[in-house]
Amino acid sequence: MKCPRSLPLILLIGLAVTSFKTALRAQSIDETYNQKIREYTTDPKFLPSSVLNLVDDPKITSPRKHFGQIIGTPGILHHTKEIYAYYQKLTQLSPNITMQQVGTSEEGRPIHLIAIGSEDAMKRLDHYKKQLATLADPRKVGSQDVSKIIGDSKLVYYLNGGLHSPEMGSPEMLMELAYRLITGPSEEIKAVRDNIIVLINPVSEPDGWDKQVDWYNRYSKNRKEFDDGFPRVPYWGKYTYHDNNRDGLQVSQELTKAIFKIYYDWHPTAMLDLHESVPLLYISTGTGPYNETIDPITIGEWQIMANHEITSLAAQGLPGVFDWAFYDGWYPGYALWIANNHNSIGRFYETFGNGGATTYLRDLSNQKYAGDPATSKEWYRPNPPTEKVYWSYRNGINYMQAGVLAALSYAADNSKQLLKNFYQKGVNNIRKGMEESPRAFVIPKSQRDPVMATYLVNQLRAQGIEVHKAETGTNQGDYVVLLNQPYRNLAVSLLTKQNYPKEAKFPPYDDIAWTLGYLYGVEVKAEDSVKYVMNDLKMLQADAKYAGSLAGEGANYVLHYKAQNTVLPALYWLKAQNKNAKVVVLDEKLALSGIRDTLSAGSLVIKGATADQVKKMMAQFGLDLQQTAANPTGKQHEVSLPRVAIYHSWFNTQDEGWARFTFDQRGIPYTSINKDHLKAGELRKKFDVILIPRMRGTASNFIHELDKKFGPLPYTKTAEFPSHGFPDATADMTGGPGFDGVNHLKLFVEAGGVLVTLDNTSSMIAEAGIARELRPAEVPGLFHPGSVVQVKVRKADSPVLYGFPETFPIFRGIAPLLQTDKYDRDMMLLQYGTKPLKDEVEYKGPIMGMPNRKPVKEPETKTAPKETPYVISGMVRNEQVIIGHGTVFNVPVGSGRVIAFTFDPLHRYLNHHDAPMVWNTLINWNHLQSGTAETAAAGAGNGATGK
Repeated sequence: MKCPRSLPLILLIGLAVTSFKTALRAQSIDETYNQKIREYTTDPKFLPSSVLNLVDDPKITSPRKHFGQIIGTPGILHHTKEIYAYYQKLTQLSPNITMQQVGTSEEGRPIHLIAIGSEDAMKRLDHYKKQLATLADPRKVGSQDVSKIIGDSKLVYYLNGGLHSPEMGSPEMLMELAYRLITGPSEEIKAVRDNIIVLINPVSEPDGWDKQVDWYNRYSKNRKEFDDGFPRVPYWGKYTYHDNNRDGLQVSQELTKAIFKIYYDWHPTAMLDLHESVPLLYISTGTGPYNETIDPITIGEWQIMANHEITSLAAQGLPGVFDWAFYDGWYPGYALWIANNHNSIGRFYETFGNGGATTYLRDLSNQKYAGDPATSKEWYRPNPPTEKVYWSYRNGINYMQAGVLAALSYAADNSKQLLKNFYQKGVNNIRKGMEESPRAFVIPKSQRDPVMATYLVNQLRAQGIEVHKAETGTNQGDYVVLLNQPYRNLAVSLLTKQNYPKEAKFPPYDDIAWTLGYLYGVEVKAEDSVKYVMNDLKMLQADAKYAGSLAGEGANYVLHYKAQNTVLPALYWLKAQNKNAKVVVLDEKLALSGIRDTLSAGSLVIKGATADQVKKMMAQFGLDLQQTAANPTGKQHEVSLPRVAIYHSWFNTQDEGWARFTFDQRGIPYTSINKDHLKAGELRKKFDVILIPRMRGTASNFIHELDKKFGPLPYTKTAEFPSHGFPDATADMTGGPGFDGVNHLKLFVEAGGVLVTLDNTSSMIAEAGIARELRPAEVPGLFHPGSVVQVKVRKADSPVLYGFPETFPIFRGIAPLLQTDKYDRDMMLLQYGTKPLKDEVEYKGPIMGMPNRKPVKEPETKTAPKETPYVISGMVRNEQVIIGHGTVFNVPVGSGRVIAFTFDPLHRYLNHHDAPMVWNTLINWNHLQSGTAETAAAGAGNGATGK
């Protein structure tokens, strides 16, 4: 006998089925699509009911009818033009969808945005944008009834696809989802269509997507094993690889600028970034520690939304769905944090993926997250997968789409509450800005590098943070960030130190410090009270610019050098304008007639430039110059601008891309080279400086790169694979430079060239025998995630350190440490921390065999000197073991030099304060011996003249 309590449930199911059948009278199910979904799904457990029953709309073209196959067909991927063409077709056939271009990639591909909603919503998009912009800034609400504004608003849910190019499910899945959202007859789909507006960025990285599709069709489609070690596509975008999801603070890449534009145009309440990596579907909440400045409301929203989706997918029988045990929730530079940073909800998925449309048997037995096996049943993983899964492309599309549908359904059912939360977070920010410390940040007018001060101001403005300038009064010229504004928490996050807890149970997911004042070399003052008269302040409505100043009289122009970022590009610019212009670097302090203050070592004297050229240079590069008729005496050398090459491997282009981007942004000319150039030799005839940016691996990886067993492996543009061959090409990616290529690199240095190595490549070059004096330093227990730390100058007369004070902050992440024998410590230009290594501390005790020697007594002091902290922002465990070790080395090799950095001064276009050490090396490339002049070895002349 059935229990009477089950009758209401039976009745509800019956009513739901009847309602569904009624809704389908005008639209029949596409049974062919259904059958293909089942065929391409490897196990019924991987088939959620919510992705079945796609309708066969008589007016609107389905993906099957448009492409001839369903989404998720084995071996089938579509290029961006094909994807955009399908959306364009939908906009022609349905009033529920629009499409607009919101950006253009570095390689010229469009970035499009899709909007989906009810017919009425599509007609009133501008109205809803205005409503959300009002809720985003509670000051605009004023005396209006906020509940009425919310009642006349639509929640916008933004879906971001295709950010990481080998994660290939989302650009295809989103086409099927779009068709489902505009044609679906179910009550859940209708609620989404009627209650919210869905935004879709189908391929947020179109350059990388097309490269990856070509790579799949060219090389990967017929692979039999997923874990066979086969190489990956070498490039995604022109500059960024996986780090395109680490650009949210810099806003430097076109895809990031497009997402920011979307955010500011629409103010979406929620953003879901669709990724692929871990089994079988991770829904982001993070293990913590959470970002210090994130509103608690957002943290609660992460949890409740993830739990809703896990429950929804569990109800459909899907195994392997989990949250919590992956990622932390600390770093604010991801694409999804564009939402979190601006009072919206930033989220992401990690669906299991195969890097293409091929089915593989995948082994999960060795995968652990937060210390637990991926196959264990946990509170956060209620239905684990088996140790091996036979995983298809369609499986991943099923999972991702089912999760997104559950997410949209939750938003549709709770839109008013989520909009209320969005508004409340802005209110909380404004209240904190008025009631809590600090109340304001001040960027004083006087800075070592005024151009970087304006750059900081403009970066804050790019984040939507309001900045004022003191136009009058005693502090005229200061920039002021008043914190009674909606993005107060973000301003605090960017301008104060980060306090990552040392006791955190799990290692951080990425960098843990990003204090922009330190990273840019700009003084920023936190103020507990606003000391400016409001009438003196004017809010900036356009980017700030520093034009430079000129004082004095005379034919010579003097620059007081303080390691300004724009000096090197200014010199290249000047040389291109006037080949007869001459620039002299002072190698010691000097008082010069007609010049205010004593000039420090590294200061420049420009001769032979016209007044008009100097005026343009000042305006373009923001340099303060002084004129004088006097000619400097004493130690000095003439600048001979170098011919620079930036080297890249074929197995790791991540940081090389950031280096190229930095050089391009600064206007510093270079040639991109690879293993083929090293193998060809005669490097000294072509270049004066070769920069090898950070790359992962060992000397063996550097020498041999990709295994020859995979070769020949061309990366060339062809009619069939037109996206390949850019930004560099080769007939065979495998093999590396080999021992001959490395020997040619060594010969380059021995012949007077300068080799600049960053971070891990310094260890590679040392291990390869080019800088043999450097060896690994033993630092047991050191854990050094990306943090801002203190360093101290050891060789103040080194041109590499011109313009820097005795102690200053740098940004350092996890990287190998190097050291020399004690007798070679003169090669160490800069050290971590301010204390010496133990073997450099003078022994002051008794010495056997010297009976008359008396122990040296320390002078008595009334108070112990204040110890300078090593960590300025972030966290380092066991920091005592790194203090005293080398930060930068200058290693002589024949007639040339290896300038070896044990950190990355060109990290993600973020730590601009550190980069001038590289620029100093280039300015003084043929004069790098501390305190004395050098002559470059004979070769191809004494350097370029600004080519």
